[in-house]
Amino acid sequence: MKILRKIIEIDEELCDGCGQCVPACDEGAIQIINGKAKVVAEKYCDGLGACLGDCPQGAISIIEREAEDFDPEAVEEYLKNRDNTNQTTEKSSTDAPETLACGCPSTQMQSFSSCSCNDTQEIPGSRVPTSALGHWPVQIRLIPAHAPFLNNADILILADCAAVAYAALHQELLGDRVVMMGCPKFDDLPDYEERFTEMFTKNEIKSVTVVTMEVPCCSGLPVAVKNALQKAGKISPLKEMVINLKGEVLK
Repeated sequence: MKILRKIIEIDEELCDGCGQCVPACDEGAIQIINGKAKVVAEKYCDGLGACLGDCPQGAISIIEREAEDFDPEAVEEYLKNRDNTNQTTEKSSTDAPETLACGCPSTQMQSFSSCSCNDTQEIPGSRVPTSALGHWPVQIRLIPAHAPFLNNADILILADCAAVAYAALHQELLGDRVVMMGCPKFDDLPDYEERFTEMFTKNEIKSVTVVTMEVPCCSGLPVAVKNALQKAGKISPLKEMVINLKGEVLK
């Protein structure tokens, strides 16, 4: 039954298919189809516009028109079926990684075996350690709360400058941790806090390590993490590490 209500509208001329709106929609109403973001079914869109701030092109807006009524029960069933399909796919084939419903390669969700920190790979003229990264994506804004690698994980939340400054990142910090990184200066800290809260609420978290630089713009990141843990009602070991501009650990 169609009623007059608010619903999102996506301008296909402005949309570049980046997919940032996909994980922002908790109802799963948006998918990338033929390189453009589309609402897969009107009944899955609640019209609240949580995806608006995640569109760098400003292609999403809220309008009022006749549309199928929002159906929370249908959303629950849709998400359950989608999660079951993802779990079945993951179990049946290690060669077919689970991905987000998005055409952008940066959001293709994958888990893979990380290397031993003592392993090296041959580069012409040198030997360098191999990567200890065990999943993808790593950007905070691209990791959905339902990502399978989050559950029962040790989390490493990293200010992205620290990844460049700290030379022993892979050997000493990554290990078996799930890493999330972003810039607390240029990104939206309240959005980070909301995302962390949802992640911590939906998953069992073993521990959280926050690594920042010794600059004022990094100070809000550990605060957002602490607030999120409190909102989620989780008591997880929290460790903070501060790196100076020379890549040395201050605390």
